[in-house]
Amino acid sequence: MHVLILGGTAEARRLAELLCGTPELKVTSSLAGRVAAPRLPPGEVRVGGFGGVDGLRAWLCEHAVDAIVDATHPFAATIGFHAAEAAASAGVPLLALRRPGWTPVEGDRWYEAKTTAEAAALLPALGRRVFLTTGRMGLAAFAGLDGLWFLARSVEAPEPPCPSAMEVLLDRGPFTLDGERELLRRHRVEVLVTKDSGGAATAPKLIAAREAGLPVVVVRRPPAPADVPVVPDPQEAARWIEARLGRNTPGAVRFPREFL
Repeated sequence: MHVLILGGTAEARRLAELLCGTPELKVTSSLAGRVAAPRLPPGEVRVGGFGGVDGLRAWLCEHAVDAIVDATHPFAATIGFHAAEAAASAGVPLLALRRPGWTPVEGDRWYEAKTTAEAAALLPALGRRVFLTTGRMGLAAFAGLDGLWFLARSVEAPEPPCPSAMEVLLDRGPFTLDGERELLRRHRVEVLVTKDSGGAATAPKLIAAREAGLPVVVVRRPPAPADVPVVPDPQEAARWIEARLGRNTPGAVRFPREFL
């Protein structure tokens, strides 16, 4: 049974780890190639796009894929819709692995935005020193805010256009609460901007902002295909694969319970 994982996230790597120990499975992880030195999962790995819906459908057929798990970033909206269309036309089962989004709690000062452009429009009224954690691909929306200072954190260096007054912090999560507290204090941050990526790796910044009483601009997730089943963690995705393996393999081998 050949499983294609559309990856690039920690959840995708963990799913590959769970599946690769099962001899009845061939696991291929596909990475978009936007990060120069990604953390590679076990199993086979391909890097780069498929060439749209038609290219992905052709790849599924050429490589005899039996199941797909879309474990891409919650903001990688295009590949999600391409996967849904290609899987439906090729007759390949598709599952979406999506970490739950963040929700505000008592003490949070959240301002929601649908896009980074909406987030940028909110900033002048909220603070002058901005901590940007929206990734290196979304900084153009903030380039025209010349009266503000930005601390932009990303895994790799951003490319222009960028804000004129900006310090870049190259770092990769997970981040600690103490570390985020110190970062906000040292840079005198007045407002945080983040995408609703969800998960625990980058959540400490929200706690630190709450403790400091800072406003947080949260860019909400883009729409996702409505007819694709969704699970919240790699263990549930592995169970879905296990169920499909049971239907396709007589006397199917089960995954070790300690993994599931």
